[in-house]
Amino acid sequence: METNAATGLEDPAYRAAVVDLLGVLAYGELTACIRMATDSDLAPSLRLKAKMVGFAAAEYRQYELLVDRLTEIGAEAEESMQPFVVPFSAFHTRTAPRSWVEGLVKAYVGDGIAKDFYREMASFVDEETREVMDRALDDAGTGEFIVGVVRDVIRTDPTAKGRLSLWGRRLLGEALSQGQAVAVERDALSGLLIGRGADLAQIGQMFTRLTDRHSERMTRLGLTP
Repeated sequence: METNAATGLEDPAYRAAVVDLLGVLAYGELTACIRMATDSDLAPSLRLKAKMVGFAAAEYRQYELLVDRLTEIGAEAEESMQPFVVPFSAFHTRTAPRSWVEGLVKAYVGDGIAKDFYREMASFVDEETREVMDRALDDAGTGEFIVGVVRDVIRTDPTAKGRLSLWGRRLLGEALSQGQAVAVERDALSGLLIGRGADLAQIGQMFTRLTDRHSERMTRLGLTP
């Protein structure tokens, strides 16, 4: 359903949902930036380190887009992100990678599932917010880079495929649980789905699409979905 920006943001429930959505996405981009920059130190070559730092910078620019949109609608960015600090920390604790390559798979698969979820949610917001979300959710070349690295690892280490496939399946379960928990625990976000006409069947179809896209990513990596 299309929502007029001016009229929609005058509705307190709708505005709260948009602030939550931008807040969770902004915090996700900020943590992705930090993780990518940190993991770059583990990369085995200067070329790979430089690539990863570049991707971290792109994540930060996307974070800034979301902060700017929050400011435009009169929300305070840090306050908007704060509700998501604890659940994100819990997710990252549960899914701490044991190696540099596992960290890359997590960035591609785990963050990919999350971004797919936010793309689905973007269909329920006003045009201006949707445009900002689309720009913030752009892959920026990270996926192509990670696919190349992981495929190289699989070619040189015959044991890596099975191990990374299991890791990818675990990330799927954890990421879907995380997305569902965020949507359910934040009344404004669940209200956005229901209030904009999504029934339980449509929500179920949305999570099926997320699973299908995960399988496509795993296939691109050369791993078993």
